[in-house]
Amino acid sequence: MALPRFADGIDPSWLPVLESQTRELAEIDSALEREHESGNAVAPDSANILRVLRVPVDSIRVLIVGQDPYPTPGHAAGWAFSVDRAVRPLPRSLTNIFVELRDDLGVDPPDHGDLTSWVERGVALLNTTLTVRVGEAGSHRHLPWRAVTGAIVTTLASRELPLVTVLWGNDALWAKPLLGETAVVESAHPSPLSARRGFFGSRPFSRVNELLIRQGAEPIDWHL
Repeated sequence: MALPRFADGIDPSWLPVLESQTRELAEIDSALEREHESGNAVAPDSANILRVLRVPVDSIRVLIVGQDPYPTPGHAAGWAFSVDRAVRPLPRSLTNIFVELRDDLGVDPPDHGDLTSWVERGVALLNTTLTVRVGEAGSHRHLPWRAVTGAIVTTLASRELPLVTVLWGNDALWAKPLLGETAVVESAHPSPLSARRGFFGSRPFSRVNELLIRQGAEPIDWHL
């Protein structure tokens, strides 16, 4: 069975993962086509749905698990928490991430929300569900995305390479049973609804780097 068009552009190292999920991907592809036929806008753009898989499997040292793409028009960019450089104002969750980054490592917040630099340094920003109907948060959670993203998580955890996984909020805990012995950093979600209940002060960035160093890996440069 052929892979859907939105799988174009992924790194070849991910092909076995997607080929194991052809039935689920075909179901998702059909659902997205029905959305378009009904006049519903879907985010992110088709070319960015699997953007997280554009880098080689073995280049990833850190996995940050998100929830759904931003439903706000123009915000979803294909990576969890990231937005295009021109987006203003920044999503509140992302603003809180930058506050914690400053408090943790003294890194000044950037004037944009584009997390490309993190991706280029080995950070995978994986949403649990990779699409959303614009304006309707959580609207594609019924699609079998978790089977696909679960296969991605399992693949990363099964390599004999350094990896630290960051789980922010209860919704990210679904991934924990798939991680085996992988080092995990957990806290509340950076959402404005929960950031003050355990995200602020959790020092995720320095904790990730400490865990990478323990595994013999280089720490992440978190500057943007």
